[in-house]
Amino acid sequence: MPWWSWRPGPAGGGDPDDGRSGVTVEGTVRVGPPTQRQPGDDAPAAERAPIADMATTVEPVSLGRVCDALDLLDVRYLADGDGNLLAMWERHAVLVTLEGPEDEILVMRARPHATVPPDWADRAYRVVNEWNHTRRFCKAYIGDPTERGQLPIYAELQVPLGAGTHDALLIEMLDCGAAVATSFVDWLHDEGALL
Repeated sequence: MPWWSWRPGPAGGGDPDDGRSGVTVEGTVRVGPPTQRQPGDDAPAAERAPIADMATTVEPVSLGRVCDALDLLDVRYLADGDGNLLAMWERHAVLVTLEGPEDEILVMRARPHATVPPDWADRAYRVVNEWNHTRRFCKAYIGDPTERGQLPIYAELQVPLGAGTHDALLIEMLDCGAAVATSFVDWLHDEGALL
């Protein structure tokens, strides 16, 4: 049994290389804000770019697309064959997977390698609550005690993508999740003084 929480629903299954989309990103992967309409741009909706044209670049999220995006970001990961990808850093690991009834929810679940002794539970809850009150991304929580009675700490980001997404946005979300996970663990070791 892996150390991260498992949630019901299909996990894509099979080899994560199946169904790779061949992500192609030219130049930078950062996406700027959409071009705003200029005052006086009163062209009828039919003359403006129809939404259907934009939909050609939006595709359902698959484990293969997530693998391609992680490869572009130079994030090394292990695949367990059940639809879970695990990236390891010096002080933490990040589980990347698709959850939900139709594998439509992108989940990034970070866990520091260090755990908290049970007699520090009150302090751990205060520190986690402080993170949650002062940060927008990756909500933190205390997990169930391990076999040795230690308390694991998690930070999780869930993004529902039932409508699909384009490659640049998927890459941006994964990049953001990985960066915030690192910030979270650094904060726990430094300012949070918990680990």
